[in-house]
Parts: sequence; structure tokens; C-alpha cells
Amino acid sequence: MKITGVEGFALGSPSRYKNPDGFEEAAGVSYCFLIKVTTDEGIVGWSDVETAPHVARAAVDAPATGCDMMEGLRALVVGSDPFETERLWDAVYRGTSYYGRRGVAIQVLSGFDIACHDIVGKAIGRPVHKVLGAKYRDRVRAYASTLFRPTPDDMKRACEEYLKRGFTAIKFGWGDFGADAKNDAARVAAARQSVGGGVTLMVDAGWKHNRSAFDAVEAMKRLEEYEVYWFEDFMHPECYEGYAKVKEAGLSVRVAAGEQESTGWGFKQLIREGKIDVAQPDLSRCGGFTAFKKIVWEAENAGIDVCPHAWLTDLLTAASLHANAALPRSLFLEYNVSSGRMLREIIENPVRMNADGTIPVPDGPGLGITINEKAVEKYRL
Repeated sequence: MKITGVEGFALGSPSRYKNPDGFEEAAGVSYCFLIKVTTDEGIVGWSDVETAPHVARAAVDAPATGCDMMEGLRALVVGSDPFETERLWDAVYRGTSYYGRRGVAIQVLSGFDIACHDIVGKAIGRPVHKVLGAKYRDRVRAYASTLFRPTPDDMKRACEEYLKRGFTAIKFGWGDFGADAKNDAARVAAARQSVGGGVTLMVDAGWKHNRSAFDAVEAMKRLEEYEVYWFEDFMHPECYEGYAKVKEAGLSVRVAAGEQESTGWGFKQLIREGKIDVAQPDLSRCGGFTAFKKIVWEAENAGIDVCPHAWLTDLLTAASLHANAALPRSLFLEYNVSSGRMLREIIENPVRMNADGTIPVPDGPGLGITINEKAVEKYRL
């Protein structure tokens, strides 16, 4: 089998990516990027990628230069065997090294790697978790991943909706969290009051407010009494010492980070120097499944948990389900509850949550997700 083509699709939503004005759900991302890998045997692999789609499309389409260090993805991989995921990962990483190693280049590589695993699974008639080598579980507990609402009352009403849908865990993130410490605490308190003691609550603080480690510790102290399971991505992604200082404060809230980190060695640094409790590789940004396996080794060596970050379409949701199935110890599946139509319409067979708040791991070949190509064309830029 040989790769015959790689195509990048930049999709645009009619909805804008902005914070909720009340208890209603945010629309989610304004743009989305998909990678399609075709083969000479007619088997096609897909992935979505959380990145800047217009820039990513250029990284796919860039022509060969002959220097083997600043090539486009398609130029590097056409003619190769998609089963050789390790060799292809190394070839793309090296072939984009002059402008890559992080950012869009590693994100495009991530999507390509996921698409290759999708192809491998389809070719042998097995789901991706079998390709990864394990199925420790057939379902994963989901958490509703959403943005902070502006007021405590809005938080309560949002929580009521998630409970009606069957979620047993909720994560509120970003929005205007960090702008007003008292309002931050009041909103988390309202969420805890609304869901009671049997539901897990998490906070994704975001790092746009450029807080210090001292600020982060103070924020965590205010939230500790509300039994927040983890406090996520509250420092600049490269501020490893800051994460370590927060961890060393000895609070009961877990320190979680890593959605903007990539590669096994990148996570090795984050884990060892940042002293985090939960590593959160995003499969569409960390280097795909090939890098994910190395990240899991680093986490296991350090004795910490891995919980994939996933906030895009059900392609990434499914990839994260397969990753969770292959983990010896799994915490949650992040489920994007945003209301935008684009992310939903391009999937023909969306994942479905069970009544107990878990989502089944797909058993179909590859990722087990079917793309609606007519919808892709509808939103294609």
C-alpha cells in the first residue's frame, strides 16, 4: 500500500468563537482543519487538527525544496507506506525542522499520523486501539467541556443542563476566568452547589491573564473547598518552574497541563520540571498516536496520570477514546459540548453517551468515524 495524496481542508463556521453572554452554550471554534490521506488501495484516513487552518493548509501544500528540512507534508509522504508510522513521523519531523518542531508543523504531523493509524485499522479491519496494542476498557467516563459563564446564576443553569444530559463530570474553562477573583470563586461555588457532591468539577484557568505562580496558588486556595478535581493550564505553557512552584504549595487540587505541549521529550520536560499531576496531550497537536505512546511512557515513569485533551470534532473525540482504551489507567474523555453546527454536521456517525455518563470506545475499523464529505464541502473555504 502506498500513499497517493494528502489534502488539507480549512473549514469555516457561520458562528463566531466568543464567550457566552448567559447560561447558553458557546458556539465553539470559528475554523476547523481536516487532513485526508488517500492510498492506492482506495483506503482513506481522516483526522481533524486543532490549529490555525489557513496556516496548516500551507504546510500541507508547500512544494519540495530539495534541502530536506523545509518541505511540505504532501511532498514528504506521497509514495510511502502508511503502515510505517514511526518512520514517517521521523521523516516529517526532520523534513519540516527548519520551520517546525513545534506549532503548526507538529500539529499537521499529528493529524497525518492519526490519519495513517485510521488507514492501518481500516486495512486490517481492526479499531485503532487494537493497533495501539490494548483495550483495557470498552467505555470511558465523559466530562462536559465548556466555557465559564459570566455569573453564578448562569453557572447554575448551565450545570442543570449538563446533569439532564447525563454528565457526571464537568469542566469550566477560559471565558473571563481570572479577571475577578471573587467572581471566579463565586461561580465555582455556584457550580458545586448546583451539581452536589457526586459530580466531578474541574477548572481550566487558561493562561491569557499572564498570572504568576503566587497568583495561581491563591486562586487554587480559593477553589479548594469546592472539591475541584484539577486546575488546568494556568501558567504559560513554557513556564515549567511556575507549575512546579504551584505544585510545591501542597494543595489538594491536582495540577494539570499539556494541551499545548508536544513530543515525548517535550512532555518529559513538562513532567519532570513542572511536576504536574495530570499530563494532557492533545492527539491532534502533540504528535499523534506515535508521540502519544512515548508520552505515556514518560508519565508512567513519573507516576502521574494521562488524560487526553480533545476539543474539536468527533474525529478527535474518537481518537481520544481509542487512546483512553489503550491506557492502563484512564481518568476521563473530554467531550466538546459547544453548539456550533459545523463540528457536528461533518460527522455521519457521531459518538453517543450512555445513560451512566460514559461513551463507548468505537469498535469499527480505524477510528470508527465516518466523514460526511458533502458537509465538508459545505463549510470548506
